[in-house]
Amino acid sequence: MAAAFTALRVLLGLFFLLTGAVKVSDQLSAELHRHMSEFVRFAEVFPLKALGFVPEPGRYLEVVGWVEVVAGLLLAVGPQLLQEISNFILSIVMIGAIYTLLVLREPLAMCAPATLCLGLLLLLNIRGHAAPPKPKFE
Repeated sequence: MAAAFTALRVLLGLFFLLTGAVKVSDQLSAELHRHMSEFVRFAEVFPLKALGFVPEPGRYLEVVGWVEVVAGLLLAVGPQLLQEISNFILSIVMIGAIYTLLVLREPLAMCAPATLCLGLLLLLNIRGHAAPPKPKFE
């Protein structure tokens, strides 16, 4: 079972690395990168807007992209402590994505990828750790 969770962690980390790279650069897919112009709408409903912080859409896209790249890489191949931290950070990003889509009144089907990713991240957080070694003398 540990191998399945390891595979899930690596694949999920690489998925976030790839989606972040598409947000940061147009080298992977210029068409997908142009489609990221929707971040203008996302910046309008930024969760911290009530506190007076409204990000510039281009910077918002860049920051989210770099967070996904770094956290995805650490989730896939980092040491356990950094995997746990990146799992937490990516969970916050997915909660923000779901919140944004719901506030924009997007169809529920648009929330499905972020919800699935959040569920897998939470599954890894709950069950994805190796069992601690048992003492030799019990």
